[in-house]
Amino acid sequence: MIGLFLAAVTLGLLVWAVQMVTGAVQTRMADTATAPPARERVFTVNVVTAETDTHTPVLESFGEIASRRTLELRAAVGGRVVELAEGFEDGGTVNAGDVLVRIDPANAQSALQRAQNDLADALAEERDAARGLELARDELAAAQEQAELRNRAATRQTDLADRGVGTAAASETAELAASAARQAVLARRQVLAQAEARVDLAATRTARARIAQGEAQRRLDDTVLRAPFTGTLSAPNVVEGRLVNANERLAELIDPDDLEMSFRVSTAQYARLLDAQGQILKADVRVTLDVAGVDLAARGRVTRTAAASQAGQTGRLIFAALEQSRGFKPGDFVTVRVQEPALENVIRLPASAVDAAGGVLLLGPDDRLEAANVTILRRQGDDVLVRGDVAGREVVEARSPLLGAGISVKPLRKGGAAPQAPKMLELTQERRAKLVAFIEANQRMPKEAKARVLAQLAEPQVPASMVERIESRMGG
Repeated sequence: MIGLFLAAVTLGLLVWAVQMVTGAVQTRMADTATAPPARERVFTVNVVTAETDTHTPVLESFGEIASRRTLELRAAVGGRVVELAEGFEDGGTVNAGDVLVRIDPANAQSALQRAQNDLADALAEERDAARGLELARDELAAAQEQAELRNRAATRQTDLADRGVGTAAASETAELAASAARQAVLARRQVLAQAEARVDLAATRTARARIAQGEAQRRLDDTVLRAPFTGTLSAPNVVEGRLVNANERLAELIDPDDLEMSFRVSTAQYARLLDAQGQILKADVRVTLDVAGVDLAARGRVTRTAAASQAGQTGRLIFAALEQSRGFKPGDFVTVRVQEPALENVIRLPASAVDAAGGVLLLGPDDRLEAANVTILRRQGDDVLVRGDVAGREVVEARSPLLGAGISVKPLRKGGAAPQAPKMLELTQERRAKLVAFIEANQRMPKEAKARVLAQLAEPQVPASMVERIESRMGG
């Protein structure tokens, strides 16, 4: 009896174990979720409409401000500085004609007085020579008259001797007297030539004395240094009482109202600024200087280019004259923007819409992307100017490695309707409990994500998209 009892208990336990294993297998098979059907991923992209228009490109570069009139003030003569202008200091403003530096003029004044005395002596000698010349001419005239009388007397004695009235001795004496008179005329002519030479020499001495006086006057004038134009002094290096040498640099005078800017561009950019005759365009420029967040701005116009390329430099150096350059100083490093000739029938697109090869993505039928190519003409900050067969088409504003031809997208257009709020559902208790049980039983979901989803399911209204996504994973 005990053996039969044990055999019956053993058989019952075996049957019960088989039923438990069968039920567990059936429950496990029933709980396995079916894989949801694969769905195409749709990306949201911003699109812009490509419209052709006329745009004026702006060339951006960097340059340096300089004064068109800069003069080094140097001492023309050496000596001791006896006077300095009140504004003779770094940054001091002077007006045209102001006395800046005065050097001791004592030596120059003495030299000028000596030159004046020499000129007075030369003038006196010139007057004396003129009087001597006049007397020499009178003496020559008297000698010529006496010679004519002697010649007539000799001729008369010869006629008397021919008629037999006179004697040969008287004729010879008259001829000797006529010869002596002619010799006296020659002597007076020589004296006249010497008087004329003396007059010329006196005139030369007078001219030389005038030159010496002019040089002495200039040296005296050079002891005073005046401002040739209105400007600002820079880097003065002289004080009153100091001895300076000739041609020593005293300061630098800068005209702050006549400024220009030099900037360098590449050869390709320079070629775009030439006209049909190959001359530089007188293009408008805008100069800005960032000073602690406050931009100083000025306008100007291109005036010329450098005559030759400097050694070790590339591109071209261009100069532009500034107008109303208030606040700028020589030596400022500024940003310059030059207006290039206008481009017609071009499209302005964001720089992020075009890749390095000029490729863009267009919005095609059924909101699928298409690839196209454009020609990049200019880069303007965050935009580019392009040409291509994309006029009127919608272009993806920002490319991404995830986007390509054939990808389905959801376009967002500027100025379009605001995005609608997500659709909300009110769940029944049974449906809510089923969703909560599925989320709690999911062991692969992170704890943070599970807590967030459970918090949303506890709300009175639940997003319809989340409910749809959970139920698609549940298989029901």
